[in-house]
Amino acid sequence: MVTQDIPAVDIGFTLEDFAALLDQYDYHFNPGDTVVGTVFNLEPRGALIDIGAKTAAFLPVQEMSINRVESPEEVLQPSEMREFFILSDENEDGQLTLSIRRIEYMRAWERVRQLQTEDATVRSEVFATNRGGALVRIEGLRGFIPGSHISTRKAKEDLVGEELPLKFLEVDEDRNRLVLSHRRALVERKMNRLEVGEVVVGAVRGIKPYGAFIDIGGVSGLLHISEISHDHIETPHSVFNVNDEVKVMIIDLDAERGRISLSTKQLEPEPGDMVRNPEVVYEKAEEMAAQYREKLKQQAEGLVVTE
Repeated sequence: MVTQDIPAVDIGFTLEDFAALLDQYDYHFNPGDTVVGTVFNLEPRGALIDIGAKTAAFLPVQEMSINRVESPEEVLQPSEMREFFILSDENEDGQLTLSIRRIEYMRAWERVRQLQTEDATVRSEVFATNRGGALVRIEGLRGFIPGSHISTRKAKEDLVGEELPLKFLEVDEDRNRLVLSHRRALVERKMNRLEVGEVVVGAVRGIKPYGAFIDIGGVSGLLHISEISHDHIETPHSVFNVNDEVKVMIIDLDAERGRISLSTKQLEPEPGDMVRNPEVVYEKAEEMAAQYREKLKQQAEGLVVTE
């Protein structure tokens, strides 16, 4: 059998060329990128993650969750594949630093913005209080309830551990401000059971030059000075004292602002009765409220154009 040597063909492509080509198509990882990686090894202070870089990236334990983590095993499993945020560029050893916390943080803000847009009511447990109000966590984010928006007779310190319904007042990721209202949530819930023209019994909890604040079933409504009587009144103190029990009629419900407007003026059988003889006003409150509701109904019907 005759064998013939096959001449070598020079393709002009060396090992060095191949290495250069690999470098050309090597992934470039930049801080701020999100990448998929596989848990390579768990260590007491973090985890090594294979993201396809030349060196395994490092995920510190403090970057494993938006919540406090004591050990990597609480969050990760060996060979687990998931998304990671590139926190910083390569160090002197060519190793990148990763974060899961940053991804959870961004998604948490996205979620609370959505909840605010939906005007949702959320529930959260108070974990601390300070001079200004109370602290809660929403989607893992730290939220603040100003003291003026806490609607309870309990001392603030006694609220720790208690779960409260809350509404969003401010959601600002750039300023890291998440502000909530307990009062608005209660007012909305109460409003769902109240109607304009309804008579309710309440107690005077505060008196200001512009009106009296009336507690009606745990939420506060404002009886403005102009809605106390048809007669001119210099000050609400001339008609009410704190802790007085009163009958008032609801004349407006503003769920968006969390406000309830009240009136005794509309319940007066005769102008000035609230100043001269409030008992008469309270006695005939339901009758006068029925007339008020009928008037509202007629006004509404008057707006309907019939063909």
